[in-house]
Amino acid sequence: MNNVKKRDDYLSWDEYFMGIAKLTAGRSKDPNTQVGACIVSSDNRVLSCGYNGAPNSFEDDNFPWAREGNPLETKYMYVCHAEANAIDNFRGYKKEFEGARIYVDLFPCNECAKRIIQCGIKEVIYLSDKYKDTDSTIASKKMFDTCGVTYRELAIEKEYNLSLKPDKTIKEIKN
Repeated sequence: MNNVKKRDDYLSWDEYFMGIAKLTAGRSKDPNTQVGACIVSSDNRVLSCGYNGAPNSFEDDNFPWAREGNPLETKYMYVCHAEANAIDNFRGYKKEFEGARIYVDLFPCNECAKRIIQCGIKEVIYLSDKYKDTDSTIASKKMFDTCGVTYRELAIEKEYNLSLKPDKTIKEIKN
């Protein structure tokens, strides 16, 4: 047997799946908030991904991206959240969501929480809970607690540099 050891600086499962969610967020056209979601089966298979954006066939250039003003002229009446898109983008059998995990940038709103519960996802892993004092997030946590969906913040402070050049791998940026 040789003395070559495996790498010890590889990504954990949580880092890997949150990295996919963060990379997916890069597809969002929202000028203020980019959110990604990655749904993962209990055996660590990626089932689906989604990001926040306009509904299918709604022209992004004509989409209202404002945060304030007349509600019909802001993004809030129209945007599809990353979690909802990840659920809707899935092309398999919904039964595969049972016991799954979802990785997201932001803690889910109450509408996304309902969808997460309904499809059988059992764990939410998030990076930020910046809206924790809002009615929407309080309602989400109440529903998750009542319905047996666990949630946890991914307490990680790593940065990675991803190169899309051939023969390059992801590297942690050391301070």
